[in-house]
Amino acid sequence: MSAELNRRIGLLIHRSGKVETVIVGDHDRIVIPPLTTIRTAGGRLQGLRCVHTSLGRVGINDEDIMDLACLRLDLMSVLTLRDGLPELIHTAHLVPEPVAGRDWVMLTPVHPARQQDSCIELIEALENEFIRTRPTREVDQGLDRAILVSVTTGSRGRAADSMAELNELARSADVLVLDTIIQLRKQIHPRFILGRGKLMEIMLRSLRLGANLLIFDQELSPSQIRSVTDHTDLRVIDRTQLILDIFARRALSREGKLQIEMAQLKYMLPRLSTRDDALSRLTGGIGARGPGETKLEVDRRRINDRIARLARELKAVGRERYHRRSLRRKRDVPVISLVGYTNAGKSTLLNTLTRSHVQARDLLFATLDPTSRRLRFPQDMEVIITDTVGFIRNLPADLLKAFESTLEELYEAALLVHVIDVSNPAYVEQIEVVESLLRDLELDRIPCLRVFNKIDLVDEEARAGISRMDGVGICALDPAGLTPFLQQAQAMLRA
Repeated sequence: MSAELNRRIGLLIHRSGKVETVIVGDHDRIVIPPLTTIRTAGGRLQGLRCVHTSLGRVGINDEDIMDLACLRLDLMSVLTLRDGLPELIHTAHLVPEPVAGRDWVMLTPVHPARQQDSCIELIEALENEFIRTRPTREVDQGLDRAILVSVTTGSRGRAADSMAELNELARSADVLVLDTIIQLRKQIHPRFILGRGKLMEIMLRSLRLGANLLIFDQELSPSQIRSVTDHTDLRVIDRTQLILDIFARRALSREGKLQIEMAQLKYMLPRLSTRDDALSRLTGGIGARGPGETKLEVDRRRINDRIARLARELKAVGRERYHRRSLRRKRDVPVISLVGYTNAGKSTLLNTLTRSHVQARDLLFATLDPTSRRLRFPQDMEVIITDTVGFIRNLPADLLKAFESTLEELYEAALLVHVIDVSNPAYVEQIEVVESLLRDLELDRIPCLRVFNKIDLVDEEARAGISRMDGVGICALDPAGLTPFLQQAQAMLRA
């Protein structure tokens, strides 16, 4: 058939012997469609082997090896033809440890009628070897197992700092991080974001480690996500999607849940990729009226309708919040808002100052919903102190916009208290991120007091450097050491 059609023909064959898919290519290549039966448990092979013809005497090429590695195929076999008849079958498979610098092995080509080895026994032996050579670790039932990937045109040091933060984000989302990979490039690949060779290396690494998830530090475009997922059998998400997932878990109030859902829908809308070719041109317009909308268009319309409804609900919640703030203004009670990078210690400071029990954990974005408490200063002055969501570099624009009603609390503040985790080596960069976001939100007109938290965790040299910066050093866990901060805050409120 292949010779008569002058096209390559391929089969995806299950280990049971069932033919899962028949692929008809062109003269030079075949394209394996997205796999519907994906096995990601324990770093195992896919459970499918590919056998396709080659019109001529060319065996396995680089594209075959790419498919073998990225799709974790059991085997890749190419049947060469001569005068329209089978000549030799060339087979390659992955190996747990590189052989002669390569991650795959080519078997000796044989005529199909003379092949005596059992491919099932070979595949099972390979899979057992992959499992045996995988690094031992504690069993984490139900956790995603991820490889973190960063592709940058900047410096390695900055990429490493951002990757360390991505690692913390993954930990906050209960993801088990197996490995981190940083690639420096002169320019970002417009389709795959990283090179195809690097992608193949990552897939082989995921097979050895038993990963089922790739998390990119950069925000991926819809086309990049589709390109990477079409060439791998792993789930692929980016930094923005990871942050949205954390927010969705942590939001407790009705307002917070509405805000997160809106941000998720806005993120999802341009990334809808479902196609319904049978109805692809049957919607709307004179001469194009048909039986209905495409599934893609229906999904888009539903998402837009839901976004509009959420916007109305958030507007109503915003009016309620405005009413509560107007009552505060009538009572003439000043408001102090705690701002800062995520996990800087804002909730801990609020708990210590007001003897509250707001959730405070060593996790990024442990607190999402704003919390307000009354606080009496030493010199008979009462204020309301508010804890808000923490900031982070590259905070998704849709997420910032969704939290407008929450951030409106900051506009009513008489004083912003910028809490800084001075024990973090990158605290200077974190200060710049927070102050840049405050400028973008036009909050830089409000007086701001810098508070250097976790002063007990740094040495004398670091404390000397802090003393040269405008602010107050504290330990949020030590109530006795907060007096200088309270005095400074009260003086700024009365100024």
